[in-house]
Amino acid sequence: MLLSYCTNVHPAEDLDGVIDQLARYSGPVREAAGLDTLGVGLWLPAEVAHRLDSSAEDRARLRAALAEHRLQVHTLNAFPYGGFHREVVKLAVYSPTWAERARLDYVLACARVLADLLPDGATGSISTLPLAWRAPWTRADDDEATKAFATLSAELRELAVRTGRTVRIAVEPEPGCVLDTVEDVVSWLATRTGPEWPADRRIDPEYIGVCLDTCHLAVSFADPAGAVRRITDAGLRVVKVQASAALEVADLSAPGARDAVGRFVEQRYLHQVRELTPSGDVLASDDLPVALGNADRRPGLPGEGPWRVHFHVPLHHEPAAPLAATTEVLRDAVAAVQAAPHGGEAHLDVETYTWSVLPDGVDGGPKGGVQGEAGLVAGIAAELRWARKHLLGDPAEGAASTTPVTTTEGVDA
Repeated sequence: MLLSYCTNVHPAEDLDGVIDQLARYSGPVREAAGLDTLGVGLWLPAEVAHRLDSSAEDRARLRAALAEHRLQVHTLNAFPYGGFHREVVKLAVYSPTWAERARLDYVLACARVLADLLPDGATGSISTLPLAWRAPWTRADDDEATKAFATLSAELRELAVRTGRTVRIAVEPEPGCVLDTVEDVVSWLATRTGPEWPADRRIDPEYIGVCLDTCHLAVSFADPAGAVRRITDAGLRVVKVQASAALEVADLSAPGARDAVGRFVEQRYLHQVRELTPSGDVLASDDLPVALGNADRRPGLPGEGPWRVHFHVPLHHEPAAPLAATTEVLRDAVAAVQAAPHGGEAHLDVETYTWSVLPDGVDGGPKGGVQGEAGLVAGIAAELRWARKHLLGDPAEGAASTTPVTTTEGVDA
């Protein structure tokens, strides 16, 4: 599996910013991780993607910057359309939806750009959102999304013929969205691949598959091996794995547990919460402060079973009790993908975009945490070393670091 880290951790919104982040972060990460070449899973905001798509000169600039810092691109993140580091993002990250033409145009631009950036002989992958947030979503929206993915399939097929390079789209299920779980995305895609569908609504599984975000998978309390088996049994492939770990609280009644998880409440991103009840049901809350309840005394989740929170925890980090990370779900999911058909062709992208919103003072305070550009570089490099050892079995890498990580102020991420 080709390994990379996702650059949506960096707030570049224009081409100059994207190129600058390669020099400020990605090149130094490669050196700190001890790699001859580093894969970067570029996040290209829509404005940048369309500019690169329309300008061979700008693509040449980007290729030159990648080569200068010994970086390669085989995957893109086209989930956030733009503004991913605004003060408040929350539900805005799901717009535009797959019922809107702008989303299709953006992903197609990314596909054409990626085809031009790929190393010789490599295939490309692009992760995208699971249609939309769950509401509002109508039958008419669903039909528009179906037609958009059929058009996307045809365009990717033509791109492969024209360039000799295959780019696949990976639909990423996420809690709270129209396609909330792996089961949802598999059902939606697989039922639209058959010959009974007209050409303008038929999705080609050769070009459209699944992105397995292992934080999202853990939050849903899914069995990793079972989820991968469900994908492959449906005739689909895992195109991309986003290596990520969720925050876990095994016992909300433990001393300090609510206060500990409450420190992860922040205003920028949505942090969906799921609780596994003693009867095996999964209860849902759309954001961590809602799950905890609020000042208006509205009840949150009951807290009678373990919680998993959509908050990406650095892969090499072990939160202090009573918190934990779902690292075992990540390891089991990657192992299941590697054993699956085409599993070795899946791209493995480390996607901890939350460095800038980790709570201040967690596990030892600011002196023990990530500060400034050098700290962020060191943190990402540590994640990559951990992934090489624990996910890809590289014997050259040492044991996982348990160094505390913390950040808020001073991290230019």
